Amino acid sequence: MSSLNPIGKPFIELPIIDSTNNYAMGLVREAMAQHGTAVFTHEQTEGKGQRNRQWTSEKNQNIALSLVIEPGTLNCSHLFLLSMTIASVLHQFLSRYVKNDLKIKWPNDIYWRDRKAAGILIENVWQGNEWRYAVVGIGININQTDFGDLAMKAISLKQITDEKYDPLAMAKELCIETGEYLNKLRTQPEAIVSEYREKLYKLNEPVKLKKANRSFEAIIKDVDVDGRLVVDHGIEEKFDLGEVEWII
Repeated sequence: MSSLNPIGKPFIELPIIDSTNNYAMGLVREAMAQHGTAVFTHEQTEGKGQRNRQWTSEKNQNIALSLVIEPGTLNCSHLFLLSMTIASVLHQFLSRYVKNDLKIKWPNDIYWRDRKAAGILIENVWQGNEWRYAVVGIGININQTDFGDLAMKAISLKQITDEKYDPLAMAKELCIETGEYLNKLRTQPEAIVSEYREKLYKLNEPVKLKKANRSFEAIIKDVDVDGRLVVDHGIEEKFDLGEVEWII
């Protein structure tokens, strides 16, 4: 992991943009980004989530942030270790404000009870077989209280704590904490894996999953370092990212 620049240096603040990930990827492609570059916007019109879903966010209410990270000594076999690291950062960060019931839902959403508080989308840049950059998109529901049709699936920090926060200041604090966790990833990767697993949503509990047209109940047992979900439904089975969906 590069130590040339701390995370959040430079910190680019934009009033409105389609997607912070799109903007950061553009900087990378134009060779105008470096390890640590952060892109924050007060309004994101076309935020992206996992499985090509849109991440909707009210103006001036939430954190929409993308970080440019050089993998450094990491290689393509460590792709999910980075995802585990960022999920662990978000869990730890939000735990400052929310003392109970925060979990990491595979692969890398942050849930409070059964509702989504934060999400992560990592897009990678390759040069041949070399992993050159990861653009880490982070969305955190901070002050938004109206989620429309997603009211039963999403939740914000304000809804949990009944307090209002400064998304920009929090985003800058999150950059610092992310840098600390990236150092931890470099020196203690096994600690990152352990922390991720300990915080896993529905660990050792039955859940309903769907693969193609098949729905089934299984007990969540683990997530391996390659990012595969390990479940038990009479037999042990592993699922790759995007192979199964949660039915909640």
